[in-house]
Amino acid sequence: MRLVHSGKVRDVYADGDDLILIASDRVSVYDVILPTEIPDKGKILTQLSLWWFEQLADIVPNHVVSATDVPEEWAGRAIRCRRLEMLPVEWIARGYLAGLGLQEYEKQGTVSGVALPPGLVEASRLPEPIFTPTTKATEGHDEFITFEDVVAQIGAGTADELRHVTLEVYRRGAALAADRGIIIADTKLEFGRAPDGALVLADEVLTPDSSRFWPADGWEPGRPQQGLDKQFVRDWSATLDWDRTPPGPEIPPEIVDATRRRYVEVYERLTGRRW
Repeated sequence: MRLVHSGKVRDVYADGDDLILIASDRVSVYDVILPTEIPDKGKILTQLSLWWFEQLADIVPNHVVSATDVPEEWAGRAIRCRRLEMLPVEWIARGYLAGLGLQEYEKQGTVSGVALPPGLVEASRLPEPIFTPTTKATEGHDEFITFEDVVAQIGAGTADELRHVTLEVYRRGAALAADRGIIIADTKLEFGRAPDGALVLADEVLTPDSSRFWPADGWEPGRPQQGLDKQFVRDWSATLDWDRTPPGPEIPPEIVDATRRRYVEVYERLTGRRW
């Protein structure tokens, strides 16, 4: 096998006609990989994504070839995948106002060019889910773009189809999670095109690294929410005297343990399986 890409969390190897996607235990905040890993994080992301791919298979095909035909040393955290031509957009759906979306709304009353009603506050539920794409930056931070920008990059037909699929994936995921007492505030998806032209869901889906998860029984608009996701580490890092450039700070053991508990809780509540 040949290493073809090493990202903030995932490593990708070429293996014949397939790719092997491995989720590490690394964690990044503000695009900086921190020196401390979160035990089991990569396995949880992989197993949760596999579960979601099954729940969403009737909406969109996915890149999974096999979850078991992988090198033994990566068992549980690796997926054998189809090769795809990845699209240069982060496909984001939002049902609640938080994060960078909140910041843009407070300045302009919009998110990615989508106008929202006045008077919304942090964690407000939106009248309906919205599509708020961003760039897929290889360096630096992703930036909001409009649906018209997406059309200009990849064409109206593909843009319209994947906007619809992104919102359908979010609605399905949010409804299923709500039955289990979890709010999915927003989520980020990635899509690629297969050699036969099919549009395929790839990477990860509806995980604590790619989504905001909040306990439904603690939801209260107008303030920051308790996160069951990577936001917990980001919030901790924001309390430090750190300029958000490498090298990142070591994560203390109590923050590591609390982060791992959040990932495990999300997995168990969503899937109904013991970790």
